[in-house]
Amino acid sequence: MKIALVGYGRMGHEIESVAKQRGHSIELIIDKDNVEQFTAENLKSVDVVIEFTTPSEAFANVCKAFKAGVPVVSGTTGWLDKMEEARRVCLENNGAFFYASNFSIGVNVMFAVNRKLAQLMRDFSQYDVTVEETHHTGKVDAPSGTAITLAQGILENSDRKKSWVDGWTTNPSELGVTSVRRGVVPGVHTIIWESDQDTIVLSHSAKNRRGLAMGAVLAAEYVADKKGIFSMNDMLGI
Repeated sequence: MKIALVGYGRMGHEIESVAKQRGHSIELIIDKDNVEQFTAENLKSVDVVIEFTTPSEAFANVCKAFKAGVPVVSGTTGWLDKMEEARRVCLENNGAFFYASNFSIGVNVMFAVNRKLAQLMRDFSQYDVTVEETHHTGKVDAPSGTAITLAQGILENSDRKKSWVDGWTTNPSELGVTSVRRGVVPGVHTIIWESDQDTIVLSHSAKNRRGLAMGAVLAAEYVADKKGIFSMNDMLGI
């Protein structure tokens, strides 16, 4: 499989390493210093685009690939306000789009467990719930896309919380999502259900970026010959 990497930061380098180990080739690398090379002509030689950039760039990047007829895997977070429009552009161009807020297999299993736990806790009103996330200082968006996905999973499966808010809250209908930025932490996400008697904690701690990179390459392999909109649930059968 021939891959174009759009975004060549720490994740881009890790994806390159994993892709080569799996027998794929990197045909095109686009970063801030050569954006002029991100053209439909240069994309003709690739089978899939893997995009990890910034919230301000993601929408334009994925749409350019759709219009060039190339499937896209994107892991950029912080641009959910344009996600539906991106999906529309994908479908209008008969393209393929695989988006995930987190490509870690472990995190996606956590997403499923989080939804189930929220359902179970409907009958136990003595518990309140919060979401916490910690990342390295280089992460641009806060809360993280993974934390927002976890929050949405709780909202969709709980009858007590109506919306999530950034930070602590004393409103019982709001779900507080707190963010910490420190050091070189790859990512820690924690769901806390707490009562006066005890605490239930569901947590995932990434050891490095390797799991994220592997998930992104697996997603590229999955979507390369498909049309439509896909997620980790499709690939993992969750």
